[in-house]
Amino acid sequence: MNGNIGYYDRKIECMPRSEMEVLQGERLKEIVKRVYETVPRYRAKMDAIKLKPSDINSLEDISKLPFTEKQDLRDSYPYGMFSAPIKDIVRLHASSATTGKLTVVGYTKKDLDIWAEAVARCLVMTGATPESIVHVAYGYGLFTGGLGMHYGIEKLGATAVPVSSGNTQKQLQLLQDFGPEIICCTPSYAIYLAEAMKEEGVDPASLKLRAGIFGAEPWSEAMRQAIESKLHIKAYDIYGLSEICGPGVACECEMQKGMHINEDHYFPEILDADTLEPIYEDNEEGELVFTTLTKEGIPLIRYRTHDLASVTREKCECGRTLVRLNKISGRTDDMLIIRGVNVFPSQIESVLLKCVGVEPHYHIYVDRVNNLDTLEIHVEMSEKLFSDEAKVVEQLREKLTADIASAIGVHAKIKLVSPRTLPRSEGKAKHTTDYRKGKI
Repeated sequence: MNGNIGYYDRKIECMPRSEMEVLQGERLKEIVKRVYETVPRYRAKMDAIKLKPSDINSLEDISKLPFTEKQDLRDSYPYGMFSAPIKDIVRLHASSATTGKLTVVGYTKKDLDIWAEAVARCLVMTGATPESIVHVAYGYGLFTGGLGMHYGIEKLGATAVPVSSGNTQKQLQLLQDFGPEIICCTPSYAIYLAEAMKEEGVDPASLKLRAGIFGAEPWSEAMRQAIESKLHIKAYDIYGLSEICGPGVACECEMQKGMHINEDHYFPEILDADTLEPIYEDNEEGELVFTTLTKEGIPLIRYRTHDLASVTREKCECGRTLVRLNKISGRTDDMLIIRGVNVFPSQIESVLLKCVGVEPHYHIYVDRVNNLDTLEIHVEMSEKLFSDEAKVVEQLREKLTADIASAIGVHAKIKLVSPRTLPRSEGKAKHTTDYRKGKI
C-alpha cells in the first residue's frame, strides 16, 4: 500500500481474480433462481427464450440471460419487480423517469447492510477512518445520494454531518465549525462552494477538509483539477445509480486511476453499444451493464445503464484486484444529468402535449455557467397564442415553468418562440444541445 490508506475488507478487495469469478458465479446462480421463482416478469422473459435457472452454471453463462431495461421498472410500477414481499422491505427510494411515474426500488434489511458496507469500502478508499468527520451535502429523501453516504459513514464508525443540499451559508459555517475532513456532494456544487468561500472571505486552507467524494453527475478531469486547486483537497470520483444501489457501486482509491467496482455485489459487463455482444478487452469502450448478485428487494439481471464506459482488470497500485471502471464518457440514450437529476426530453414533451397554446416543438439547451448547470427550453407558441397579448403569453410561460419544474425536478428557463422557428427533422429529432462538454 502507498500512503496511509488501508482496506475495509482486504479479503474481498484483494481477492485473486480466479477466486472472485468463482464467488460471482455462485452468486449469479442463486440470484437467477431467486428472480425466476419470485418475479413474474423475469420468469416470463426467461420462459420466452426457453431458459431455466438450471441452464446458468457459471459466470460465462450470464450472456444467455435477457436484459433488464428501465422500462421494465416503469411497466411494473411500483412493486412489480420486487423479489421480496413488502413486509420485508424496510426502505423505498425512487428516481425520475420519462413518464410521470417514478422508478421505484426497495431494500430489505440485508440490502441496506450490504449497501452501507459498499459505501464504507468507498470511504476507506479515499482515506476515511472511524475517526473521520464526513460532511454530506448530497440531497436526502427519495434520492439515494444523501442516505446512501450517510449509512456508509455510520457503518464505518465515522461521524456523519447530514447537511443535505442547499443552504450554502450554513454549509460554510459547518465546514468551519465542525471541522470535517471529507465532503460528499456533486462536483458542480463543490465548485460553487469554493466560489462562495471566496466571496465570504473563507480561506479553504483554514479548513480541515482534505478530500471530497463527488458523484451524481458527469465531471471531467479539468473539473477535478479545478476542485482540488480551489478547495485544497483531493477529489475522488464515486459511481452509483439508484436501480443498482445508489452511491457505492464503485469509487476511486488514492491512485485516482479508475473506480474500483464492488463486484462481489454488482457484476459489470461492457457490451458493444451496437450489437450488445460482450467486450472482454480492457479499456475498450461499450455500454455498461450491471447484474446485482446479492440484492433481495429488487435484484436486477443485466440491467442496461446506457452509460458508455470501459474497465480494466489489472491489479491496482493500491493493491486492490477489484475491476476498475474508467470515467463515464457519455450515454447511448437521450437522458441528461442536470445538477444530479436525470432529465429526459420526453418528460418535457409530455408536459407540452397537455398544454393549450404551445406546440410539441421544443429544444433544450444545457450549459454550465459560474460552475453550475443551467437549463433553458425553447418552446414554439401556437398561432393563436402568438397573436395574443403579451400578458397572456407571460401567464402561459409562468405556468409552463412551474409544470416543467414539477415534472423533471429541475428549474428551467422557458423561452416561448414564434411558430415554425425551431428546426424540424425527417429522421430522429434532435431535441438537445449540451454545451457542457469540456467545461469545468
